Parts: sequence; structure tokens; C-alpha cells
Amino acid sequence: MQALSMRYLLFIAGMGGLLYGIDVGIIAGALPYLESTASVAWKLSAQQLSFIVAAVLLGSVLSSLFAGAIADAIGRRWAMVLAGALFTVSIPLIALSDGYTPLLLGRLLQGISGGLIGVVVPLYLAECLRAEQRGRGAALFQLLLTIGLVAAAVIGLLQAQNVEGATQAAQALPETARAAAVFEAKDHAWRSIFWMCLAPGLVFTFGSALLAESPRWLVQRGRIEQARTALLRTRAAGEAASELRAMQAATGLPVHGAAAGAGEPTEGDIAAARGVVAGRGGASAIRPAGAGAAAMDADDRLLSRRYVLPFLLACLVLACTQATGINSVLAYVVNILNQAGLPGATANMADVGLKLLNAIMTVVAVLLVDRKGRKFLLMLGSGGIVIALLAAGLLFRSAESEQRDVSAIVAAQARGDTLSLRLDAKTLKALGAQGGSAATPQLLTVSYSYGPFTNVQTRRSDDPALAPMVLSREDTVQPDSVIGAFFRRLHLNPFADPAEGRDAPLKIEQAQIGALPSVTHGWQVTLAICLFVASFAVGPGVCVWLALSELMPTRIRSNGMSIALLVNQFVSTTIAAVFLPTVGRHGYAAMFFFWAGCTVVYFLAAAFLLPETKGKTLEEIEAHFAR
Repeated sequence: MQALSMRYLLFIAGMGGLLYGIDVGIIAGALPYLESTASVAWKLSAQQLSFIVAAVLLGSVLSSLFAGAIADAIGRRWAMVLAGALFTVSIPLIALSDGYTPLLLGRLLQGISGGLIGVVVPLYLAECLRAEQRGRGAALFQLLLTIGLVAAAVIGLLQAQNVEGATQAAQALPETARAAAVFEAKDHAWRSIFWMCLAPGLVFTFGSALLAESPRWLVQRGRIEQARTALLRTRAAGEAASELRAMQAATGLPVHGAAAGAGEPTEGDIAAARGVVAGRGGASAIRPAGAGAAAMDADDRLLSRRYVLPFLLACLVLACTQATGINSVLAYVVNILNQAGLPGATANMADVGLKLLNAIMTVVAVLLVDRKGRKFLLMLGSGGIVIALLAAGLLFRSAESEQRDVSAIVAAQARGDTLSLRLDAKTLKALGAQGGSAATPQLLTVSYSYGPFTNVQTRRSDDPALAPMVLSREDTVQPDSVIGAFFRRLHLNPFADPAEGRDAPLKIEQAQIGALPSVTHGWQVTLAICLFVASFAVGPGVCVWLALSELMPTRIRSNGMSIALLVNQFVSTTIAAVFLPTVGRHGYAAMFFFWAGCTVVYFLAAAFLLPETKGKTLEEIEAHFAR
């Protein structure tokens, strides 16, 4: 019965990881078809469509701020139920929407759900699992997260095939009927993609309601008997009594009932639970039985070493996890491999292969995390990431060093504040490159701006479509947003002001042309990125969730996890914002070298600052920082 309860707990927590992955990945497959409905039927602007895409990030940031407080107020179990319910409600709201407002609201609810899941599920796992099982629990959460990303991609692929079939079948119809049939197929596709996500949301919501509450949360609330019952669902009686004593000692509660029958907490129990080294504090280290949780000694101050150091260390680990560049690499991997020399279709196949590799290596991490330990995996993973990033950076450096600056020539092609450039044989000759079918394909990268609004475009001379590069104010200067206008009224102005770009001239910041790297070069970069993804999956991909939940002391765990996850999202968003401008001005090599430098910091932190938490209770980990 105890083994069954443990499997059920891990299954539901894994479903939370699946929902988190679906939250992140589902829009990629739905967006090409959603754009059709949004532009043709609803007449939405590009700005409104971008808000729909970004609403998940906004909702996640908002809920991350309050997830800890919510988990403290209503409990970990009911916070999970709330997260699942919000996700479940968002599906019909999105799939049945007939306009901008319900679609935006549904996406916002999905983001709020994802932010809650990202905090509460790792928190619940850390507080409910045995010390020797916490690593496997966090690894399963990450594994199902990667499977959620793959599932979202597969769902999108299935609907893409349906749309292609409907488009081919409509070729024999008259033009008006053909357009209507294709529109109907695309509209049905994106709605079906979201409907397919309803089942895991229902499973997680109702499954969470059947879980036991976190015993540590119950002890903090003084509900000792309920905590004992929760522990007995997954532990033998003796083990449950021992853990309950440690929890009570950590919160300063007197031991009564069955737990007391197993022995009053000794000085060593309390020392281990509260971070007081046995023998250092003597008998005075023991709290009086009636003192309660409010009887804090000097070591219990919120800004004391036992709280600040693990909190800052967890924030450092989460910041460095994003500073490896993982999200930008996965988001732009097709572009990166195209620039490295792989043809478009091959780069897309490599993208699918990388996602599968991520899932496979996460399975390896599940098997290793409780055997080898967190510290070992973080050092192994971050070390592999440094090697991979340096290799990719050096490969791009070798190709980018051969490029030539043609900024003046490109600027001379502008007509007023607009430029249209087709990379044909005539243009290549004007740029000083050899054209024609026998010539080496060329790659042109142009970085330009209209006042504070910047953009980057690239073109390959071997592109079959040979689409022109069009630089225009309308495509670069975005209209004002409600958020931007609000901050400007507060004189904070974190967003570019459209008024400053409305009359600003077109400026070619940089234009580089050079031979497109060979396919061999492209495969070498692909191997480096494979090493990067594999190392991330084995190390930071799994251990980041453990750092988030294990390092935080009990007193600040829920709110501390919220702040640390917010730091994680802030670093991720910042890197995403600077990625394209950086590679446009300085090349991909600069970005890869920057990430490698950040990962060196990660390796050093793992080697010299992180304690090994394998096999230790949360109270023992907290004791480490009080010494």
C-alpha cells in the first residue's frame, strides 16, 4: 500500500511536469494556424498576436510572485489543485474563443497555472519524499516536462499533416471555396491542438485532490495527527515517527502522542533539525517545550546565515541555469544550424532529434541523480556545457572571421527610409561576392535601426525562394502598448518609445557578407549543440528543481522558491531579448562565448559552494548552513 501511494504521488507530480512542458510548447504548433483565424476572421494586429503568445510568460511571472504565499495559505495540495483547475478552465476558453479577449484570458490562465506548477510541485515533492527519493522525484518532473515539449510538438505535427491533406484535397475546388476550405482546416487545427491538452489537465486536477497534504506544511500549522497520517501513507511507522520528531523539533513544537512514544527529541535531533551542532550549544540549544515556533533564538533571524546563504545559492543556481543559454538555443536552434551551414529541412530534423535527445538524457539523469548525487551531476553537466559552448563558439568564429563589412554598400541601396534587397547575382556582384550557380553560397546579415528600434535580418543566396530583404519602418517600429505607456507615465520607460522611431531615419548598424559555411561545418556545430543539450539534461536540467526545493530552509521555502524562480525567468527573458541584436552585431560566436563564461561560474559554484544533498533530510540540509 505504501509503495502504491508513492507511485501515485510521483505519477501526479509527473503530470504536473507534463502540463508545464505543454504550457511552454503548445503555442509553437498552434501559432501558424491561429494566425490565419486571428488575421482573417478577427482582424487582429501583429501586436495583439504577440500579446497572445507572450501572455503565458506574463501569467507565469505574476503567479511566481505569489505562488509561495498561496502554497502557505491553502496548502501545497490545494495549490496544485488550483493550478490544474486553471489550466483545465483555460482549454475550453481558448478552444471556443471567438475573439481577442477570451483568447488572451485563456493564455494568461495557462501562464498562471504554469507559474504555480513550477513552484508548488517541486516544493511538494521536496517536502513529501524520503531523502533518498527526492532526486528521482525532481528528475521525473523534469522528464515529464521534456515529454510535454515533445508531446506538444507531435500534436502540432499531426495537425500540420491534417492541414496539408485538406489543402491538397481543396485544390480541385473553385478559388473561393478552396480558400474557405483551407481556412476551415486551419481554424479547426489550432482549436484541436488545445482540446488535446484537456485530458492531462483533468488528470492532474482531480489526481492532486486525492493526494495527502505535505506533512511539513501540516506540522507548521500544528496539525500533528494529520501530518502523521500523511507520513504513514508512504512510510513505515518507525520511519514516520522519526521524521515527525525532526519536523516538530525544527519548528520548536513539543512532541506528544505517538511520536513521543517513540522517544522525546534528543539534543542531537534538535541540533540536526534546527542547524545547531550537537555539543556547540549545549543544553541551551534545546527549546523549552512550551516555547512554540515563535520562540526564535538568535540563529532563527530571517537574515541569519542559515537563511540568507542557501537562499542566495539557490538564486545563483537558477540564474546560472538560464545563463547557459538553454532556452535561446532551443528556441533558435533551426536558425543557428541554418547559419552554421545545414539546409533548412535538415536543420528542422536536427531540431526534432535534439528534443528527443533531451528526453533520453533526462531518463539517464533519473537513474543517476540519487546514486551519484546532485553535486557530481551539476559539475559533470556544467563542465560538458562549457566544452560544448566553446566548441560551437570557435566553429562560428572560424566562419564569421571570413565575413566582410559591406555596410556602406548596403546603405547606398536604401531609398529614403526603406530598403529592398534581393540576394541575386547582380546584388552579389555589387557586394563584391561571386554569383551564379557554380559559386559558393553567400550569407548576408544586416543589423539596422529606426531610432531606438533595432532589428536583424539574414539571407542566403541559395534560398530557393530568394525572398527579398525588406527593411521598413512599419515592420520595425512597433506601436505603443498599454504596458509601455503605463511605465512611461511613471517616468520609468523600460520600453522603446514609438514617438522616437516615428521620424528617425533608417540606419544600417552593420552589414556582413561571407561564404556560407559548409554542410560539414553545420554538422560539427550540430554535434556541439548535441553535447550541450545532453550535458544540460543530465546536470542542470534535473538539479535545478532540486536546488530550488532542497536548499531553501523550511521557514522561507515557499516564498524563497517563488523569488528564485522569478530570478530564473528574469534571466531567461533578458537573454532572449538581447539574443538577436547581439548575434546581428557581433555574431553567434560572441553569444556562445558569453554563455560559456557564465557556465564556468556555474561549474565553480557547483564545485566549491554547493553542499551534497544526496540522502539528507531537508532538516539536515538546513543544519549544514548553520554551522
